[in-house]
Amino acid sequence: MSEKPEIPHYVPAPPTREELDYADLAIIDLSKASTPEGRVKLATEVRDAMRDNGFFYVINHGFTQEQTTRIFDIADLPFSHVSDEEKRKYEGTMLQSGSYQGYKLRRYWHIDNGVHDQIEHYNINKIVTNREHPEVLRPLISELDEFSRHNYFNVLYPLLRLLAIGLELPEDTFLKIHQYDKVGESWLRFMKYYPRTEEEESKTNNVWLKGHTDFGSLTILWSQPVSALQVMSPDGKWRWIRHIDNALVVNSGDSLEFLSGGYYRPTIHRVVQPPPDQRGYPRLGAFFFATTDDDVKLVPFAESPVLQRHGIKRRFKDEDAPITEQWRSGRIKAYGKSKPTKTEAGTEQEVISGVLVTHYN
Repeated sequence: MSEKPEIPHYVPAPPTREELDYADLAIIDLSKASTPEGRVKLATEVRDAMRDNGFFYVINHGFTQEQTTRIFDIADLPFSHVSDEEKRKYEGTMLQSGSYQGYKLRRYWHIDNGVHDQIEHYNINKIVTNREHPEVLRPLISELDEFSRHNYFNVLYPLLRLLAIGLELPEDTFLKIHQYDKVGESWLRFMKYYPRTEEEESKTNNVWLKGHTDFGSLTILWSQPVSALQVMSPDGKWRWIRHIDNALVVNSGDSLEFLSGGYYRPTIHRVVQPPPDQRGYPRLGAFFFATTDDDVKLVPFAESPVLQRHGIKRRFKDEDAPITEQWRSGRIKAYGKSKPTKTEAGTEQEVISGVLVTHYN
């Protein structure tokens, strides 16, 4: 086996010592999903986590701490070791294509009161060879491919099996509409938040990314130590997500809500200024965003015995349901660029592909 290319080591901020109001989230031991009996037990835990918070941790996901550290070393390369000129060469065309592939550079999204984001990310399709990458990443294609496949087959697929069991559907129900080789936009994202000025913090009430739900099926976040992610708890309060070494943070998105007839709810989450002892540090993230295949019509699995007992909550009539490509493209084109209508409740709303979408400040 050939040696891996030597790259700079990324040193993250130390974990916060502030007393924060953390969300109480379930911890799912994915190693127990290897047997039918283990999957049945885990399916109940995942179902309850989805129904209560829509967020949960995953441990024993198959990557060692050493492997995860290497991923964060790789994750920093597109930001710290690529020139601005080369970044522009690989800049994404979100507004035109409805796809996140490539760079989203800083100040692309409007946050509030004329303030734009200080977030950079680099997005890679699940099939990592679909596009050319910046020069610094080219010797690492095999590692990126391994990471993409690991997220897809060793994390996403077991979780999709558990979600299907939770609806008393065949285990492969969701796998059939998340096929690795079919046309779709499931993707890796490396993301870096940069510190902001006091004026920017004041104008946005310290919000770095507005409260929102993800549009896909599942989002996999590789836990990192800078506290900034908050989830809206069932009681309506914003609570912090705690960092756990070598754990994943998983949340559901709108597509899973549509497919499950509202049984699995997408959770509202946001990103805010870190606590005082972490301010001034950048926040580097590694993600995998899963979406259904582009040709999937996002209608509920009405044959689910669970849905037949509990009822189906529809956001639209079945005949009006968007196709995945239409839904994903509409959400990406609109995010941070459209002008939603402000409501009396302090939220912002817009209609995308016939679906009412709400943003929370």
